[in-house]
Amino acid sequence: MSGAPDGPAGVLPAGAYEVRVAEHPGDLEACFAVRKDVFVGEQGVPEDIEYDAYDPGALHVLAVREDGVPLGTGRLLEGEAAAAKVGGDPAVGSLGRLAVTREARGLGVGAALVRAIEAAARARGLAAVDLHAQTHALGFYERLGYVAYGPEFADAGMPHRAMRKAL
Repeated sequence: MSGAPDGPAGVLPAGAYEVRVAEHPGDLEACFAVRKDVFVGEQGVPEDIEYDAYDPGALHVLAVREDGVPLGTGRLLEGEAAAAKVGGDPAVGSLGRLAVTREARGLGVGAALVRAIEAAARARGLAAVDLHAQTHALGFYERLGYVAYGPEFADAGMPHRAMRKAL
């Protein structure tokens, strides 16, 4: 899946990055490196809670620039791994750990990652995708069709809201 910028013109030309399932050698390490830069480095999330027991069984997606530089990542949990996050409904997947590098923000990379995760969820027969959005990102997810529900809660010391999108 190729991505074209929908932000500042000329920063990344159309087709300058691709979004793919992380299955090539080094892809998972690239996903973790982006998460470390964004969540641990920028947001101060403790490294010991950033990586969890769900990572090995999750589907990870990766956005990479044409020259191989990683730009963003996200993951999809389903089944038992997603159950606690989505209220136990086996037909709902959990989108999480969505992170885009500072240089790639505003260029459509995040939206392309979300679309790739939704496509993977559809291919697995899931009916909906849930996520826990940092409250500053609610508008981003709302523009992609997600609807917030439930009260605000803290995760890694930051305010979040649960959101869902039917597929």
